[in-house]
Amino acid sequence: MDIDFIITLFIIGFIGAFISGMIGIGGSVINYPMLLYIPSLVGVMSLTAHDISGIGAIQVFFATLGGVWAYRKSGLLNKALIIYMGGSILIGSVLGSYFSHLIPEQGMNFIYGMLATIVVILMLIPKKGQAHREGEEVMFNKWLASSIAFIVGGVSGILGAGGAFILVPIMISILNIPVRITIASSLAITFLSSIGATVGKLITGQVLFVPALILIIASLMASSFGAKVGQKINTKFLQWFLALLISAAAIKIWLEFF
Repeated sequence: MDIDFIITLFIIGFIGAFISGMIGIGGSVINYPMLLYIPSLVGVMSLTAHDISGIGAIQVFFATLGGVWAYRKSGLLNKALIIYMGGSILIGSVLGSYFSHLIPEQGMNFIYGMLATIVVILMLIPKKGQAHREGEEVMFNKWLASSIAFIVGGVSGILGAGGAFILVPIMISILNIPVRITIASSLAITFLSSIGATVGKLITGQVLFVPALILIIASLMASSFGAKVGQKINTKFLQWFLALLISAAAIKIWLEFF
């Protein structure tokens, strides 16, 4: 492992963690394609999909931890959402990450492409009832939220992702959660998911510790800063920015298959 590879990983991790904190995602939707393509593109050591999923699980853990810490006094962390969705996604992510070593690399890329496409579609669905006044109770279907979180946890656990890149549009479009509460609470839910994903990847030996450490350092430096920036940016911009990033990643993945 040379210095060029280390610098490349750090830059990728920093960018992914900053965006994750700003938008309320764990960063894997950004880091997965960047880690898959950029190292080989710039002529440094390349990583497999399984390597990336293992590294990503640990990176998401620290990225979301920093983001949740930044939101801790904001009043936007919804306890009911975190309890119901966080508990379900934790179980699902453990199962998904544990069995992921049985899936071939192309299969993992296909799963990423499918999820990214679904997310883009959800982001384009017109949103209703997202206005929220301070102190107003947020209402949602608890069983639907828990079921969705379990499924998302299982699939995202395969990729070593926290699942926020699909949770955010689902929480906004299907559960009708206000955008800012979605962004903050999804970080906490994703943090719990990343615990399960990390456990499964460690047990099955899919973690490269040195690259993971580099991404962790970058995440701790960038995620809290991104969360603070995100609190000051118009929510419509955040939604479209997320949709644009995911669209670009999905297109690149699908081009590999065709």
